[in-house]
This record gives sequence, structure tokens and C-alpha cells, in this order.
Amino acid sequence: MKINDKVFGELEYNYTWSKDTTIKFLGKEVKIALMVKGNEDGKFEDEQYTSYNSLVQNWEQVQYDILQPILDYYKEKRYKLGYDEDEEDENYSIIKTIEELLEKIIFVGIVIPYAGSFEGRDIGLIFDCTWDKENGLGLRLVDEKIVKVGYQDVAI
Repeated sequence: MKINDKVFGELEYNYTWSKDTTIKFLGKEVKIALMVKGNEDGKFEDEQYTSYNSLVQNWEQVQYDILQPILDYYKEKRYKLGYDEDEEDENYSIIKTIEELLEKIIFVGIVIPYAGSFEGRDIGLIFDCTWDKENGLGLRLVDEKIVKVGYQDVAI
């Protein structure tokens, strides 16, 4: 089933509403999936529209604001796995800068969840990453600020 939503555009339903789209991420066009939680009827909550529109309006800043928390998450994850600061590993290589981090992640999706999980404008961002191909990387934003970084399911 397909709909043409006034804000999200043409979406297809397969247990969630979604479409492939492109977005500029750090100066480069990337192909991502836009996923909008909703029932088969194709009616979305006002808060979902507000969250998405606010993300789009603030995207230029948000995309830069998320990078340091991702790097911090990676370093913490690496530390918890028992790697020394200078110990090299095939999957968990040493990443010290955001530039090095950007070589290890790929932005793949935006999730617009049902309203009410968090107070505020709620959005999930999904990345593939070299260090955990199975679980990936997810961020949960509320009011365009990171509230959680973890596996992709954090964003869903």
C-alpha cells in the first residue's frame, strides 16, 4: 500500500511506512531510508510532523552536533571491551578524531517514532558502522539533542 503524505511524501507500508530518499550529510548526498511509525491507515500524529519538520530545519547543526557523542560512545564501548587506548584491533581500531570516525560510519536512516516515548520532539538516526555490522549504531534525539547512543534499536 502506498500513500502520498503532505509532509513525508510518497511512503510505502510494510509494517512501517518508509521510503528511500536522499539527504545531505556533512556536505555529501547520501541515500537513506525514512521510516515513519504508523498504522496501516496512513494517519500520523501531529507530533511526528513537528519532530520531522524541526529536524529538517535544524539539520545543518544537528549533523555536526551528533559527531562528538558518537566518538565518545565508540571510545567508551572500546574501553568496556577491554582494549587499551593504544591497542589496535581488527574490528575496534583506534579512532581518535571525528575524521577517522567518519571513515567508519555510514548514515542509513531516519526514524520518526510514535509520539509519547519521550517528552519532546523524538527522532531516531541509524548508521551502519564497521565495528558492529550486526547491531549498527543508533541515536535517539529529543528536541534535536542526543539522549541515547547505542545499537540501532535505540533509534527504532
